[in-house]
Amino acid sequence: MKILLINDVGTATGGAEIQILSLRQSLRDLGHEVRLFSSVATPVKNSELLADYSCFGTDSLLQVLSQTINPSAYFKLRQILNEFKPDVVHVRMFMWQMSPAILPLLKNIPCIYQTAVYKSICPAGTKMLPDGSMCHHNPGMACMSNGCLTPQTWVVWMVQLKLWSYWRDAFDVVVALSEGMKTKLEAGGIQPVEVVYNGVPVKQERSPLSETPTVVYAGRLVPEKGVDILLQAFAKARIEVPQAKLIIAGDGADKDKLQILSRDLNLEDGVIWLGYLPQSEMEQHFTGAWVQVVPSQWAEPFGNVTTEAMMRGTAVIASAVGAQPEILLDRSTGFLISPPDCVEFWATNLVSLLSDRSLATKMGGAGRDRALKKFSESARNQKFVEIYTRLQKQYATANPTINKSLETTANN
Repeated sequence: MKILLINDVGTATGGAEIQILSLRQSLRDLGHEVRLFSSVATPVKNSELLADYSCFGTDSLLQVLSQTINPSAYFKLRQILNEFKPDVVHVRMFMWQMSPAILPLLKNIPCIYQTAVYKSICPAGTKMLPDGSMCHHNPGMACMSNGCLTPQTWVVWMVQLKLWSYWRDAFDVVVALSEGMKTKLEAGGIQPVEVVYNGVPVKQERSPLSETPTVVYAGRLVPEKGVDILLQAFAKARIEVPQAKLIIAGDGADKDKLQILSRDLNLEDGVIWLGYLPQSEMEQHFTGAWVQVVPSQWAEPFGNVTTEAMMRGTAVIASAVGAQPEILLDRSTGFLISPPDCVEFWATNLVSLLSDRSLATKMGGAGRDRALKKFSESARNQKFVEIYTRLQKQYATANPTINKSLETTANN
């Protein structure tokens, strides 16, 4: 099968990007001919562009316009379709660099949209208001009145929304990353929606837990990730487990603010700031961790860091929001915290694991078993191949010319 993958970014610098690159390689390993089309935007400086095809992309203010109208994306995609002639097109992230103006080109090709964020129903992609509360408004004037957009960006985004609404029937099916995400998309008028969980590579089980009780965090340092809640909880947990350490891997707009908070909490000797690290290097620091934390304050569609930790064999404490309750089994593979901003609950559960090596080991083992059964790359690959094949058959039934072509290919 010839499969074209489309993603705004073609570097291995984010969860969605790592997933699409992993899917390309996995499908190639299964014998399919797979190519990736992305923009040239590189969110992390000097990161390598790994796409097979590319178009214009930018991280400057021009992105506001290019994600609405990107002529480079349109003309490059038209060229790719004419030359590569894919059997199926799989779009993931495309409304941050490439605009909905590419969609008319996809109307007569089996096509899926695997959305990793809520961009189709929210300009920010989070369904979250500036004050941190969940948004229950339909996109439109509420996006400006609630302070999510300025009048200038609101006008541009409304154009994008109109284009998306007009051409979204180019997609035969929308794929969500979790049941929770599916519910939100359907409430926003997006249908039909199927669920395919992200896949995580099978890794060697971690080495024995380190001598020092260690907490690890991986992710952006931004308000919705809840690192401020984590630091406050860790300060309380250290009263009970004074030798505990916290390792933070990641970067972001709140880094300076969070480091000041750490100092104010007298955690200078307890917190290690690694900054942004490639996945392989980060894993070297995380291998002996007793617990990985995911203190997100918003309903993330999935939780790659959770499944990665589980596959490693590390117990997880996560906020009971978004997809986390689907991934993590409370009191089996770790703990779920509700409400997610409760510092006391976070501290109590941190102490439970940091003071009990056997419990941390047991929960980590249960997490690994669950990850192997439910969140492997092979499970993800199988689901997508099933969807691709089903769509091909539907198109073949509706179009005798396609059906004849498929029979000829099979006979050859």
